Order: sequence, then structure tokens, then C-alpha cells
Amino acid sequence: MIKALKTKCVNLWSLVRRLSGDDAYEQYSKHYAEAHSNIENNLEEMPPLLSREEFFRQWQDGKWKGVKRCC
Repeated sequence: MIKALKTKCVNLWSLVRRLSGDDAYEQYSKHYAEAHSNIENNLEEMPPLLSREEFFRQWQDGKWKGVKRCC
């Protein structure tokens, strides 16, 4: 019973983090590792992994810089 409740709480917390964007850097680093794991076979140079600060700076700039209205 307690184990099931703990699992539900963990799942709920993960959902809240995903919806709020709190886990964005973890998702980015996971994607980076998966997408660039076999980059040595490609001729392209692998872009560097952004630090947490750089990632959030770019994320905020993309979200808030520039005109964000329809009219």
C-alpha cells in the first residue's frame, strides 16, 4: 500500500515537473546523449553540450525576446 502510494507520488511529481518545464534540462541532456552517441560515424562535428545556465538562458531568450503578439 505504501509502496503504491509512493510510486503514484513520484509519477505525479514527474508529471508536474514535465508540465512546468522544470525537467527541460534533463530532457535536453538525455536527448543529446541519445542523438549524438554515434556522432563519430558522421562527418559532422558534434555541437557541445550546453551547461544548465546556457540552456536556460537560450530557453528564456527564445520564449521572451522579440515580438510575441498576433497583431
